[in-house]
Amino acid sequence: MSGYMVYGIWLHDSNVLVNEELIHGRKVIKFPGGGLELGEGIADGLMREWREELNLDIQILQHYYTTDFFQPSAFDDSQVISIYYLVQGNDPLAAIMNNEANERTYWMPLSHITTDTFTLPIDKIVGSMLMG
Repeated sequence: MSGYMVYGIWLHDSNVLVNEELIHGRKVIKFPGGGLELGEGIADGLMREWREELNLDIQILQHYYTTDFFQPSAFDDSQVISIYYLVQGNDPLAAIMNNEANERTYWMPLSHITTDTFTLPIDKIVGSMLMG
C-alpha cells in the first residue's frame, strides 16, 4: 500500500512558505500540502490541499521533486511517495493568516533552512535542495 502526498513550494523574497502543525500528536514542520484522495489527480489534489489548509488558490509553476527511493510512513504501514511542485499565490500576506489552534503557517527565510528544519524525511531532502 502506498500513500501519495503532494506539496507546494512557494518561494517569495528569499523565503519559503512552511506549515507547523500537530500530526498524530507530534509537532511537524512541513511544506503545505497533504494526501491525495482516491480518484484525484495530482494537480487537483495540490490545489484542494492549499484551499483547505490555507484558504488560498495557487498556480502550479513546475514540478520540483518526486520521491525516488523507498520511504516507509512514520505513521502507519504504508510506503510514502511525495511529489513537490513550485507554486505561486496571489497574496503573500494572506498565506500567513492561517493560525488555527494546532497549525501555523509562516514565511521562513531560505537562509535559515538547515538539514534539521523539516520534520518529515522527504521534506528534509527537499529542504536541502532549497539550501542550494
